[in-house]
Amino acid sequence: MRKGLIGKKLGMIGVFSPEGKYFPVTVLRVGPCVVTQVKTVATDGYNALQLGFGEKKKSRANKPIKGHLKKSGEGCFERLREFSVDNPGDYKIGQTLNPDMFKVGERIDVTANSKGRGFSGVIKRHGFHGGGETHGSHSHRVTGSIGSSAWPSRVVMGKKMPGHYGNERKTIKNLEIADIRPQQNLIFVKGAVPGFRSGLVSIKKRKFVK
Repeated sequence: MRKGLIGKKLGMIGVFSPEGKYFPVTVLRVGPCVVTQVKTVATDGYNALQLGFGEKKKSRANKPIKGHLKKSGEGCFERLREFSVDNPGDYKIGQTLNPDMFKVGERIDVTANSKGRGFSGVIKRHGFHGGGETHGSHSHRVTGSIGSSAWPSRVVMGKKMPGHYGNERKTIKNLEIADIRPQQNLIFVKGAVPGFRSGLVSIKKRKFVK
C-alpha cells in the first residue's frame, strides 16, 4: 500500500452536505505523480517510492538531476519527495500514480509549509496579552522582562521573543476527505490546510489509526 502523494493547495470553498449542513473545505489537486525511483531494503535499507510532481523547465535543472530523472521520462518536476510503501516491487520507474488510494470519508494527514509572516512581535507571534492601554503606559506591545540581572544574568534558552514568524513545516492530522473527483485529480478536505494558495502539500495515510 502506498502511504502518500504530492499535491497543491488550490484554495478554500464552502459546500453543503446531503443533510443540508454547511462546512468549509480545502481543495487540493493531488497528482498525477510519477515514480522517479524505487527504493528497497536490499539496495537502500528501506522501502519507499520517490515521486515527482509538477512541471519544471528542463533548462532550470542541473545535469545530475536530469540524469537521475532520465529513466522516468524526459520531463523535470517541480518537487521530488519520498513516501514509504509496503511492496515496492509492485511499482516501476515512470509509472503514474493518481489519488485512487484515497476514498471519501477517510482520515488523512496533510503536511505543508505555513504562511511566512516575516519578523513579528510577541503579541502576534506568541499571543502575549500586552501592556496596559490606559494613559501613562509606555509598554503596549513590548516583550517585558526577559530575565534577572543578578542570576542567572542571561536569557534562558527557549524564551519567547520577537522573531521570524511562519514558514515552518506543519502537519495537520486526522482531516476528513469530504469528496474526491478523480477525473480532475481533486480532493476536498474538511477544514483548513497549512500554506498559501498554490503551495505544495504532502497527503499521507494516517500513521496511527485507532
